Amino acid sequence: MRIAAALLSASLALWGNAAAVPSGSTPNISGTWQGTLQDPAGNLRMVFQISRDAGAWKATMYSIDEMPDQFPAAAVSLSGSKLRIRVDLWHATYEGTVSADGSFISGTWTQGSPAPLDLRRATRATAWPLYDSAHKVRFVTVDHDVKLEVLDWGGTGRPVILLSGLGNTAHVFDRFAPKLTAWYHVYGITRRGFGASSAPATGYSADRLGQDVLAVMHALEIDRPVLIGHSIAGEELSYIGSRYPRSVAGLVYLEAGYGFAFSDEPKDVDVPFILPATDLYLDAADFRRKVTHILFTGDSRTRIAMIDELLDTDLPQLRKDLQTQRRDLQAMGSDLPQFTPIEQAILTGMYRFTKVSAPILAIYADPHAGLSARKGTSRAEAEAQDEAAVEAQIAALRRDDPSARIVRLPNANHYVFISNEAAVLRDVHAFIDTLPASAQGRPTG
Repeated sequence: MRIAAALLSASLALWGNAAAVPSGSTPNISGTWQGTLQDPAGNLRMVFQISRDAGAWKATMYSIDEMPDQFPAAAVSLSGSKLRIRVDLWHATYEGTVSADGSFISGTWTQGSPAPLDLRRATRATAWPLYDSAHKVRFVTVDHDVKLEVLDWGGTGRPVILLSGLGNTAHVFDRFAPKLTAWYHVYGITRRGFGASSAPATGYSADRLGQDVLAVMHALEIDRPVLIGHSIAGEELSYIGSRYPRSVAGLVYLEAGYGFAFSDEPKDVDVPFILPATDLYLDAADFRRKVTHILFTGDSRTRIAMIDELLDTDLPQLRKDLQTQRRDLQAMGSDLPQFTPIEQAILTGMYRFTKVSAPILAIYADPHAGLSARKGTSRAEAEAQDEAAVEAQIAALRRDDPSARIVRLPNANHYVFISNEAAVLRDVHAFIDTLPASAQGRPTG
């Protein structure tokens, strides 16, 4: 994919005025820039917001055609008329030359392979409008001094709740949600730590985030909804589906059925495009919990038995995880993913889930579009590795729940509900139609 998870939610607020730049001087690039990326999978309109803060250039960016949230660039440099923007999170760079009058940038976006991307300075008259669907916004208290932003797109029929991926807000569904309201009453929740929701210092473990969703359901009296979660939201779905399966009618995993959602995951098949080092996150968390148990709980015989288990099983597995991580770090070079403190808290708070009892639909991009080949690996090899890893995850899910409905969308991107909207809508409808009827069931005909 070309553009992915958002880390900041903001709106276009600054508008630069094109001004003549004397020859040999450094142009003023502050403002909003927009251009269309020529992509084989479909052209993407991209927007960059560039500003100068304390002498340093900064930028955020997003794609009109993929999602409304912004995410930050890791570094921005301007040397004369040469501009370079580095986006470590998705191993991408933009390099361009600013025109003499400061109104145009001729450049190239590189994410795996280079593609031309020319940017023009936007004005109030020429700026592309940000899509924003009609919805009500309310704030629901889910914990002490913690309120979550809840979007209500309306609609009638069975309730559906949309949960976003890591770094996104519920607004990432602004295009998708209205397509569901003819059949369902559609809500979206922005998890704690993001967007307009509260951002407390703690409370980012999988169980707490799952409890937040349950608290919203209770506060708004939403009875047995279908939960639809993207990416890391798979852990909230699996928490509720394993602990409180009777609270939901069904679970839809949109590129969310990976190791953080299902524990029966074969080792060494991380999907780097989604979340590298999932095994290491999960195994390290298990190890910490067991060490805490050894230090503070049980009699000496129980503690000794657990120590033996750690020495015989857990430590060898951690060694294997670390070797895999070392290999991946070598392949990444300087293109390391960057995570905010809150995102780090979510990743280190992951659990292994077993026995998810609610009905499941899992939709996968298989293989993913826009893969970036790592050092020493061809693009074809990267695609083959990605497909093998996804298939291993699907096999793991089938072992956990043979009745789960699996959908593969070849060459979709991670945001399948955007890149393959029609297919996802079709499959969601087909799945919900199999669920037991309720007083708020989907109308027929």
